[in-house]
Amino acid sequence: MKKITIFLMLFVFATTFSQEKLDEVKIDIKQKGIKKSLTKTANTSVVTSKELLKAACCNLAESFETNPSIDVNFSDALTGTKQIKMLGLTSPYLMITEENIPSVRGASQAYGLSFTPGTWVESIQITKGAGSVVNGYESISGQINTELIKPLNDIPFFFNAYGSTDSRYEVNTHFNKKLSDKLATSLYIHGNTRVAKNDMNDDEFLDNPLGKQINLVNRWQYANAETGWVSFVNYKFMKDEKQSGTVDFNPDVDKLTTNHWGSEINTERFDLSTKIGYIFKDMPYQSIGFQNAFSSHNQQSYFGLNQYDIKQQSYYSNLIFNSIINNTMHKFATGLNFTYDKYSEFVNLSDVSRIDNSVGAFFEYTFDNNNKFSYVLGGRFDYHNRLGAFFTPRLHVRYNPWEKSVLRFSAGRGKRAANIYAENQQLFASSRLFSILDTDGKIYGLDPEIAWNYGVSFTQNFILFGKSADMTLDFYRTDFQNQVIVDVMQSSQQVLFYNLRGNSYANSLQIDFNYEIIKHFNLRTAYKYYDISTDYLSGSFQRPLQAKHRFFSNLEYETHISNEGQQWRFDATFNWLGKQQLPTTSSNPVGDVFPEFSPSFSTLNLQITVQQSKNFEMYFGGENIGNYRQTNAILGKNNPFGMYFDTSVVYAPIFGQMFYAGLRFKIK
Repeated sequence: MKKITIFLMLFVFATTFSQEKLDEVKIDIKQKGIKKSLTKTANTSVVTSKELLKAACCNLAESFETNPSIDVNFSDALTGTKQIKMLGLTSPYLMITEENIPSVRGASQAYGLSFTPGTWVESIQITKGAGSVVNGYESISGQINTELIKPLNDIPFFFNAYGSTDSRYEVNTHFNKKLSDKLATSLYIHGNTRVAKNDMNDDEFLDNPLGKQINLVNRWQYANAETGWVSFVNYKFMKDEKQSGTVDFNPDVDKLTTNHWGSEINTERFDLSTKIGYIFKDMPYQSIGFQNAFSSHNQQSYFGLNQYDIKQQSYYSNLIFNSIINNTMHKFATGLNFTYDKYSEFVNLSDVSRIDNSVGAFFEYTFDNNNKFSYVLGGRFDYHNRLGAFFTPRLHVRYNPWEKSVLRFSAGRGKRAANIYAENQQLFASSRLFSILDTDGKIYGLDPEIAWNYGVSFTQNFILFGKSADMTLDFYRTDFQNQVIVDVMQSSQQVLFYNLRGNSYANSLQIDFNYEIIKHFNLRTAYKYYDISTDYLSGSFQRPLQAKHRFFSNLEYETHISNEGQQWRFDATFNWLGKQQLPTTSSNPVGDVFPEFSPSFSTLNLQITVQQSKNFEMYFGGENIGNYRQTNAILGKNNPFGMYFDTSVVYAPIFGQMFYAGLRFKIK
């Protein structure tokens, strides 16, 4: 009864603000959830809206649970935040964009993926290796681009409600209005909350944070095929509040005291973005586009006695011109972009604020004979007030050696400024002392990170026992010329930041096998091997909290859709993670010492979706069905203000089993 009451309250709250509807997803039984092309030059897979319905992907960070290319892990034992990795490298080495405009970067690096609800997403493009120079120079291990539902393709109304046994409740309402056949607007309203205190492992700390979020988006789209003009305008506002710590913590009286250990992370964010483009009527292969985006991200937070406040105000613009050379086999894109970031950042009242800006020019040439061979060769020159002047080359090559196969190669360089505090906020929830050993650089005294990424991929589609199958083998290597080392291997009571003083590399090998066992019953499997090594002051170690071996498997089955739209869908996802290198805890007292490596473990997620009509469906599921939980997730928990307290060493789930249910309703 309590859950039903909360659902109704959230529904009234959401509809008061006239939330916009989500584009309905028509489930076509022939459509694949993850699409891989044999003709695209880059190694890109597309996660469709169908795939996003296979799990309770309440936000973008949770949308990759059924995707073998992305690893999903918890970042700490307090905030419940999920961190993604690609090619064994964490999200700061990915370029994460929303409709090709940089989105999760800088101050939003730790929690930004949780600020995009899954119901807003139309598709996700995942590119392995260095991305296109059109989108910038920061991409090292890959790019994730999210496409939101387009107002001109949207349906009038969508409603989604969700509740789980970890006391998380969520509603999404989407409204769409087509003002004409060329102009449409959508309004999306998202609200979520966690209202109960959960301590399943009896360590006196919350397993998941209390919190609430309100997230609003208004999108406008104009498209005129007769004149060639297209445009988008997006307004966003988001407010997110999280509270974690001990069960008895009360922020009204215990904030920044030693009464009870607690933490609050309060974030407000505003975004305004515009895109305008023109396709030349007499030359449909020629177009010009102009992207602009302004964002203000303000986070006020504390972790026990550690205070961390950061406000980032950013402006981004990108002017792109596309055309051909002689014929459509020879295409090019060229343009200019500008980025401005103002950081007001305070670490325990110490002011580390700065202003970054850069201007760059790019040119990308594409040869594609629409047959067996294509390549994309690009380069850009940028000047950054802290990184200096530099050149970024990128190359992607595709070759189809025989029928239903593709061989790809890519190589590229990436460069970025590491935001060491924003990207490592989980370490504030510990008693570790922060020390920066280098002082000559221009970013917190450190030098920029520079890396080369190389990769090769081969895909073969074939028929096995009369059913379709495909196999992909890819290998990527990232070599760092310089890297900002986050050293938790030197001491249990310190975290050291310094420039790379030796070698650092990441090798990633992945083997995928997908097979249609019987009609409508599909198997997706993947094995991943990571060889990631970094030279620290105390020696060479594997990357902490990164499993060397991982196995993934997903089974999906769906019944035939009746004339009334009735259908059942079943999904099961299995993950096995091998042992992981753990940060050193050797100087801690007995009872607060981890072994050198974590044990291996596995998790199983299940979901059943009952589509009762073309407009209504319900879903039920569970995560971590086997109830595997990390023991002793919080070190020094008996004395959280002592020198051995640490919540950042998390290699497995904390909460244990979690079950959920939800419904989706749409008006077409």
